[in-house]
Amino acid sequence: MAATLALAAAVAIEDAVRTCLPDIGVRLALKWPNDLLIDGAKLSGILLERTGDAIVIGMGINLASAPNLPDRATTALGDHGVSVTPEAMQARLADAMTRWIAVWREQGLSAIIARWEARAHPHGTPLTARLPDGQVLTGSFHGLASDGALRLGLADGSAHVIHAGDIFLV
Repeated sequence: MAATLALAAAVAIEDAVRTCLPDIGVRLALKWPNDLLIDGAKLSGILLERTGDAIVIGMGINLASAPNLPDRATTALGDHGVSVTPEAMQARLADAMTRWIAVWREQGLSAIIARWEARAHPHGTPLTARLPDGQVLTGSFHGLASDGALRLGLADGSAHVIHAGDIFLV
């Protein structure tokens, strides 16, 4: 159940970022499980770590600049003409996390999945998955399973359920 907090945190980041983006024609989209993209470039990411009975959620949002990564496009809000201070984003994110953690607790994962899917790249989007065992699968986004796992549609018409792995838009 704690791993599903990554989906709730992703929804909260998307919510917080959306509040500071003017209508400038960019497309925000969530990528499983917890990256936020602007026009296909990574804007933010989330890491969860369990320590005892607590879950620590680390979030990074590229506000003014973005790192240059060899395996994926990155962006920052500043690249899109948006200037927001870390303090202002922290306040927006705290409000959004409070709301979405309450939804997670009170309404359950299905409400988080519904919001996540509404804010994700479209069904049918081509994806490549690198699984923890080294296997690489290529298919298309077929939504999320009821437990939050990624459903990857394969060429043979079947769906592969992924609980862990690196996902790349093709």
